[in-house]
Amino acid sequence: MIRVDAIWLATAPMDMRAGPDTALARVIQVFGEAQPHHAYLFANKRGNRVKVLLHDGLGLWLLARRLNEGRFKWSRQGHDPATMSLSDAQLQALLVGLPWQYTEQTIALL
Repeated sequence: MIRVDAIWLATAPMDMRAGPDTALARVIQVFGEAQPHHAYLFANKRGNRVKVLLHDGLGLWLLARRLNEGRFKWSRQGHDPATMSLSDAQLQALLVGLPWQYTEQTIALL
């Protein structure tokens, strides 16, 4: 498997027609650089699609996920920081459409 040391979420929407080069340019614009073993998540305006740019240390992976019903529980641009760090548990919750913001609190209660 690919090692991922950090997961970053951008709150501003991205055009889902973006290919790897455009997504990389967006990562550099928003995060300053694409660091090895980091994953960068972007959603579209409607919130039903996500793209993840992953730098594995050798090259880039561009992954996409779409919800047929509902929306991803994304941070709101203007209400939250432009970028946020996520844990593995928060990423898993986000990618299935759950409210990931409360994942760490829920795990702490268990």
